Amino acid sequence: MLTDTIVEDDRWSDLDIETLAEGASRATLGHLDLDPAQFEIAVLACDDTRIATLNAEFRAKPTPTNVLSWPSWDLSAETEGDAPEEAPEADGEPESLGDIAISWDTCEREAKESGKLLADHATHLIIHGVLHLLGYDHVRDGDATLMEGHETAILGKMGIDDPYRDH
Repeated sequence: MLTDTIVEDDRWSDLDIETLAEGASRATLGHLDLDPAQFEIAVLACDDTRIATLNAEFRAKPTPTNVLSWPSWDLSAETEGDAPEEAPEADGEPESLGDIAISWDTCEREAKESGKLLADHATHLIIHGVLHLLGYDHVRDGDATLMEGHETAILGKMGIDDPYRDH
């Protein structure tokens, strides 16, 4: 398994977050021509209270958010709009790409507000988190364009609509 999912909030079980996280992570790595057998990703499926605590601890923002990620390496591109550095390949055992946390409450609220299926929105957020683990970001405009392009392409391959387009 590429992902190791810890379910702290039982509401995620009804969505089968383990299978969803595994599929989204594999689709992301496959899209980038990376071998899923080379990596591991830890996923924490939690609620707004837990993610707000993590957001405060790691980003000094004491509010809930939809998804957080903690990459094992800083692979970010120096030049805006450039692809990040490649993740190191495993030498024997799979390498940890890092950790992702996703909040049920925020994910559910955003899905309802945007008229999206909860599973589709959660899939998008996991893909978003995995891309962060791989050095992609959206702070600078050129980087955001690159990251969103990958998200849209990956979701499209999975049969999920472009989250950045109104439908």
